[in-house]
Amino acid sequence: MKEKKKFQFPTAYTVIIIVLLLVQALTFVIPSGKYSTLSYNDSKDEFVITDSKDKTTSEPATQEVLKKYKINISIDKFKDGTLYKPVAIPDSYKEIPKPKRGVVGTVLQFLNSQVQGLLDSVDIMVFILVIGGVLGVVNSTGAMNAGILRLSEKLDGKQKWLIIIIMGLIALGGSTFGLAEETLAFYPILVPIFLIAGYDTLTAVATIYLGSAIGSMSSTINPFSTVIASNAAGISFTDGMPVRVIMWVLSVGLSMFYTIRYAERVRKNPSESLVVEEMNDKNLEQFKIDKDKDGKFTLRQKITLLIFAGGFLVMIYGVQQLGWYFTEITVVFLAVLYILALTSGLKETVFVDSFVTGAGELLGVAFTVGIARSVGIVMETSFVSDTIMNFFSNLISDMNNVLFIIVLFFVYCILGLFIQSSSGLAVLSMPIMAPLADVVGIDRSIIINAYNWGQGLIGLIAPTGLILVSLAMVNIGFDKWLKFVMKLLVMTVILILIVLVASVLIL
Repeated sequence: MKEKKKFQFPTAYTVIIIVLLLVQALTFVIPSGKYSTLSYNDSKDEFVITDSKDKTTSEPATQEVLKKYKINISIDKFKDGTLYKPVAIPDSYKEIPKPKRGVVGTVLQFLNSQVQGLLDSVDIMVFILVIGGVLGVVNSTGAMNAGILRLSEKLDGKQKWLIIIIMGLIALGGSTFGLAEETLAFYPILVPIFLIAGYDTLTAVATIYLGSAIGSMSSTINPFSTVIASNAAGISFTDGMPVRVIMWVLSVGLSMFYTIRYAERVRKNPSESLVVEEMNDKNLEQFKIDKDKDGKFTLRQKITLLIFAGGFLVMIYGVQQLGWYFTEITVVFLAVLYILALTSGLKETVFVDSFVTGAGELLGVAFTVGIARSVGIVMETSFVSDTIMNFFSNLISDMNNVLFIIVLFFVYCILGLFIQSSSGLAVLSMPIMAPLADVVGIDRSIIINAYNWGQGLIGLIAPTGLILVSLAMVNIGFDKWLKFVMKLLVMTVILILIVLVASVLIL
């Protein structure tokens, strides 16, 4: 009797390709359309209006012109560079002819979008490869193994604090300066620490990713979501701040409790892990610590870890204070690599081989980032994003205030699934959605919260976002993540709806 083959959930690549094909199929059904947009030309001190046919006209950069186009935003926000992306003009949506594709055109769009996605993501991909290479060098010195073994002695009986401290700090970064893709650098360092503490790889992903996703969702002063959305809505980003702080405390606290509850079950009984099979996978060898190795922690190894950790401190400072992105932080870790070449004590051949091997281990992760970008490219080249926005704005415009805010939250969940850029979604939607707050009689800051919490929460399960990349770091299937996170997702939805409805009734 033949043994039935066990169903194996598709890899991250295949999941993204399936989503890409589904989105591409939807573009044949959803009409193409565009809003007219307004942007500021700094060199000429004028507004440039681009209509649905891509025809441009110029207008003086004055508050009266903004009022003429029903854009309730201060002129200063354009002139000081706060709003640097084109803003959608309310009531300007027009259907446009669908781009002619045919069979050949559809196939070319499918292929070109993936190549373009890789090209658009090359800065993140290079960052991932450099981080992998640096980690390969650090591992070759034995510094990581020795350092984590020493740390394990300090962790006995205090493992829960790993989750609380790490998730709390990452969530704080997500809430204040949008810490997201940068957390990919943390996995190679933190996963071994979680394993030595008796947890599994899923606990590590939950701690890091939930910290970033829930922290960004409950943003307080994140310039890429709360600040730019508030400016696009014509209000100060400090409006509604107490509610956002309360949501951060409640949602991050809930995520900590949820993760600790699972993690402690696994620590006490490893068979409770949802990733038992993955934990034995040879692909995790890079994260495993050899407890039988010589426990000496030499001065050279200590210096190596200090240099490595110093790179992360510089990265965090640069991202938060200097507005760095991936080009700058990749330069930082490339500098770390050259310093290690002088201090690590490795022979030249060993050093180079370690770097190449380490980078190679994260090559699949880097490709996942690029392929995921292709879904957004198909949406953009098919001109359906504005159509979806127009449909939902018309749908909710005549609702009472409580039903309006509930539906708007779910609308932003859907929009966040298709439009992964938080700043892009803000400048597209806020000039259209914010005036509806005045119509139904609620504070505009509540619209910002619905936007933040909707587009942020869907990131927990959106295959077009960062979750598949994070899971690929430790070879965990998307199905295992869904099984872990769905209860938390439901609880967070309930929490959000309670806070939103309370805000409508109280403010």
